[in-house]
Amino acid sequence: MLDSAQLTDSIPPGARVAVDLGSGAGFPGLVLAIITKLDVHLIESDTRKVAFLREAARATKTVVTIHQQRIESIESLRADVVTARACAPLTQLLEWAVPFMGADGVGVFPKGQNVGSELTDAYKIWTMKIDQRPSRTDPTATILCVREVQYVRDPAGASKGGPR
Repeated sequence: MLDSAQLTDSIPPGARVAVDLGSGAGFPGLVLAIITKLDVHLIESDTRKVAFLREAARATKTVVTIHQQRIESIESLRADVVTARACAPLTQLLEWAVPFMGADGVGVFPKGQNVGSELTDAYKIWTMKIDQRPSRTDPTATILCVREVQYVRDPAGASKGGPR
């Protein structure tokens, strides 16, 4: 719980809507819904995990919107904050997160000890502003706060140009 709760320090003042990608057991999305006033959307395609999320939300009397869909199939949902934990490497995570991030949106992603190589790979495809914060619960982990993300190149190297 604390691992997820520490992300509140990275949520910008005035943020209203959050999207949690690949919500799984509800970390961090459900935890943030419990302890903040954010309008939280949990995106999870696995039926069993969705059943758990619904029961956990009911048991904790937490209001969340659960989308039982694949991340890439969701359209027209914008958020001030996008989160994901243990969902994908940063390059893939940004591919999924950017369509949800509003103009001033921030991605808040807990990352483990491979954060350096994930950033190296991501910078081959994306430009972004990054704030790295140490995790309070794991000395080998980092919380990445990404803003102003723009797609520069596809993995094959063709220039895309402009924001996505």
